This record gives sequence, C-alpha cells and structure tokens, in this order.
Amino acid sequence: MSYLVLFKLLGSLALLMFGMKSMSEALQKMAGPQLRHVLGAMTTNRFTGALTGMFVTAAVQSSTATTLMTVSFVNAGLLTLVQAISVIMGAHIGTTVTAWIMSLGMGFNITDFVYPAFFVGIILIYMKSKRIIGDFLFGVAFLFLGLGTLKETGFALVEDPASKEIISAFFSEYSDGGFLVSLLFLLMGTILTLCVQSSAAIMAITMMLCSTGVLHIDQGVMLVLGENIGTTITSNIVALSANTQARRAAFAHMTTNVLGVCWVLALLKPFFAMVCHLSGFDPAMSADDPGFAIKASVALATFHSAFNVSNTLLLIWFIPQIEKFVCWVIKPKRVDEEEDFRLHFITSGIMKTPELSVLEAHKEIESFSERMQRMFGMVRELLNLSASSTQKDKKENEFNKLFTRIEKYEDISDNMELEIANYLDQVSDAHLSDETKAKIRAMLREISELESIGDACYNMARTISRKYQGKQDHFTDSQYEHIHQMMELTDQSLTQMNLLMGGRKEAYDVNRTRNLENEINNYRNQLKAQNISDINNHEYTYAVGTIYMDLINECEKLADYVVNVVEARMGLRQRL
Repeated sequence: MSYLVLFKLLGSLALLMFGMKSMSEALQKMAGPQLRHVLGAMTTNRFTGALTGMFVTAAVQSSTATTLMTVSFVNAGLLTLVQAISVIMGAHIGTTVTAWIMSLGMGFNITDFVYPAFFVGIILIYMKSKRIIGDFLFGVAFLFLGLGTLKETGFALVEDPASKEIISAFFSEYSDGGFLVSLLFLLMGTILTLCVQSSAAIMAITMMLCSTGVLHIDQGVMLVLGENIGTTITSNIVALSANTQARRAAFAHMTTNVLGVCWVLALLKPFFAMVCHLSGFDPAMSADDPGFAIKASVALATFHSAFNVSNTLLLIWFIPQIEKFVCWVIKPKRVDEEEDFRLHFITSGIMKTPELSVLEAHKEIESFSERMQRMFGMVRELLNLSASSTQKDKKENEFNKLFTRIEKYEDISDNMELEIANYLDQVSDAHLSDETKAKIRAMLREISELESIGDACYNMARTISRKYQGKQDHFTDSQYEHIHQMMELTDQSLTQMNLLMGGRKEAYDVNRTRNLENEINNYRNQLKAQNISDINNHEYTYAVGTIYMDLINECEKLADYVVNVVEARMGLRQRL
C-alpha cells in the first residue's frame, strides 16, 4: 500500500510539473513576438522594467521562462544589465500568482473542472487555428489534475495511522531545534527545488504537507524561502555558456533572492506575524480545526507574495549597487572577440522556446554577416599590399600575416554555418508555427549564402597570393583602378546587406541591392570585353589578364550571394 501511495504522489507531482510546462509554453506561443517587443520596449527605467517582468511572468506563469528570456536578451545585446535586473525583480512578483492557484486548489475539489477542460481542449487541438488554446487548456487540466491528486493522496496518507505516525515523527524531531533547524529546512527547500527544477512543484508539496498538519507552518515558510533560492540556480546553470553580461544577469537573479532571504530571516518573527494577520491564520491552530487546510495554504501563498513584493520594493532602489557587485564578481573573459571561433549569441542551454531560439539565431547571423564584410575589407587590404613598393621583407611578412588571417576567417565562416545550422535543426524539432518554420528556412538559406561570400573572399585572396608569390607582372594602373572600382561597388552591396540584417526589413528597399548588382554585372561585362581587347593589343600578358578577370568575376559572384541573402531575409523566392 505504501509503495502505491508513493508512486501516486510521484505521478501526481509529474502531472503537475507537466501541466505547468505545457500551460507556460502555450501562453508563450500565444504571446509570440509581442512578448519580445514588450520586454524590449517597456524597460526604460527600473520601475517599468519591474512592472514588465511582473506582467510577463503572470502571463506566461513561469518566472524561469521570464528569467531565461531576460538572460537571453542580455546575451543578444537587446537589454542592458540594469534593465535585466529590474525585469527579474518583477518576475519574482509575477510568479506569486502560481502559489495562489495552488492555494485555490487546496480549498475545494478542483478536479471537477478537469474533465470538461480536457473535452474542450481536445476539440480545439483538432481545430488547427485554435490548437494553441487547446494546448493551454490541456496544460491547465493536467496542472489541476496533478494538484487535486496530490491533495487527495496527501490526505489519504495522513488518514492512515501508520503513515501519519512515521511522517509526524520525522518532522516533530525538528520542531524545537531553533535557528539551525530553520536553516536546515531552508537548505532542504533549496536542494529540492534544484533537483526538481520547479519551484511550483515544491510549493505544492509544501502546501500539501502543511494543510494536512504533518508539517508545521514555521517549517513550511522556511521551505518557501529555500525554494526562492533554488529557483535562481536554473538560470545560472543555463548562463554558464553565455557571454559575460548574461552570466552577470543570472548571478544578479541569485543575489537579489539571497539578499531577500537574509533580511527576512533577520525579521522573521514580526514578518511572519504580519503575514498571519493578513491571511487570518492562527499558528496555534491544529489540523483538526475547521478550515485549517485552506487557511494554511493561503498563509503560505501570502508569505510567498509578501516576501517577493517586499524584497522587490526594497532592492529596486539598490539596482546600481547590485550591478556593480555582480560586475566585480564576474570578470569579462579576455578573448579576441573578432577572431573567436565561439558563437557569441547562440548557447546550447538557452533554447527554451522557438521564438527565443529564432531571435538568438537572428543575432548570430547578423554577426556572421558583419564578419564577412570585415573579411572582404581584408581582401582589399591584401590587394593594396601586393601592389605596395615598401621594403620587400617587411611587405612580405605583412602580406603573409594578412593572408593567414583571411584563411582563419574562411575556417570561421565554415564553422559558423555548421553551428548555426545545427542549432536551427534542433529548433525545428519542436512544434512550430508556419511563420517560425518559414523564418528557419530563410535563415538556413542566409547562412549558406554568407558562407559562399566567405568562399568568394578566400578565392580572391588566393588569387592575389598566387600572383604575388609567382612574381608575375604587376597589374597596369587601369587594371588596379578597375579592380578597386569593382571592389568599391561590392563593398557598397555588403553594406546594404548589413543595414538590412541589423534593422527592420519593413524599412528596407530591396531594389537598392538589385540596382547595385545590375551595375556590378554591367561593369563586369564591360571589363570582360575590354580585357580581351587589351590582351590582343598587348597591353599586358594573357596570364595577368586571367588573374585580373578572376578577381572581377569573384566580385560579381559575391554580389550575387549578397542579393540571395537579402532576398532570403525579405522572404522573397530564390531566383533560378
């Protein structure tokens, strides 16, 4: 019997966690891009940031989701550290709604509403346009079913004399242990939340134990404080592979909650007395008193809300000091950002929702695009070095060093294409909307074309190096002038591409890029005809003319790849 009850408890806990996860994901899908715009737009100061975090968390029913989203935005450079700290503080208040839902479930038989929700939910799921609402109803139903089963199993366990004696004996050993025992329960709440990765699940267990009377309310509030620390560890684990600012934001999340627990522990007796007064709970009540279960659960929900609201109202004035502290603790990594193989925005841990994952990939592709224009700038510099008349040894060292750097950039472009493609492949495994699927297809096309730009740059560099190392005749002045003019047009095309990648496509005119490409095509055709004429007139050798046209043709190919990137970003069909 005891094993059956144990598995029923674990199963109901699993149902509750699955329901919370499904409900949160459905709400995030319903919010869609608006959620990202809200977080980005409504964080002008610490107070609006806190309100934003509170409303977003209340909407998606997951402080973890809001915190991870905020850390990701810091990682992507969309939020500053100060903005992120205020949003995270607001998320602490928003998450208290979950505790009140739990306390509501302790007050009456909430499973009565579960089966109608399942029935309506399955109908909506089969209606494709309403599928997300159906997913949300299923999440709510699973949450309530898990909560109701947990409550029923807990009361059944307590009604069994043997089980009640064992559980009561365990907790009664620590009933008069003073401050050290309180710290033990705080640590227990932290560890359990860390293991389960869900503060809502541990809150439900705490409410169940307190409402049945086997766990004293004093011990329950210590578990609640421990849960507030344990829930911060998730974001810190996820941020380990992120950039410095994101790790600071995650650490600030932990710092604010640890500071809050410290000052509440110092004022625990008057603070708890205030909570009991507000909730109408008498600590001297016993489990046999009428209404004890609902009053105990409401007292815990009130304590959870009072703690998070008070902590936010207190610490919001010290956000600049918290920022300085986390910056002092977490030092920036000393790496060459420009030539670092590591992706800057995509991190394996921060991939909670498709919308957020697409945002990370978008920022990474923007960085990829900028890197390719820097690579083309190096090719132009290499051409200048090959024509330079400076000291031979010095010039050769500079030339070889720059060519090696271009080779490294070509390796980086290959790695970036593979890493971003693998990441998008992981994202595509999730249930995606048609809009998100289209975005991912466009991004895969973008990175393929960007890698081709890197190949074109490397081909030009090898052509210049082959001519330089072969000790062949120099280009004529007119050839250098034509190459520079072609490269200038190509660089303008890359600049237009990066303007689009870093801005909003609604404000971009794709005809700018197409006009530049037409100009480059016409110029290439003009130079091709002139090259044949110049070789026939013995202006330069056939070998020099071949190398010259190789550079011109690679510039023209590069401009074609640029147009393909632009059209992919604008959502236009690929040209045949």
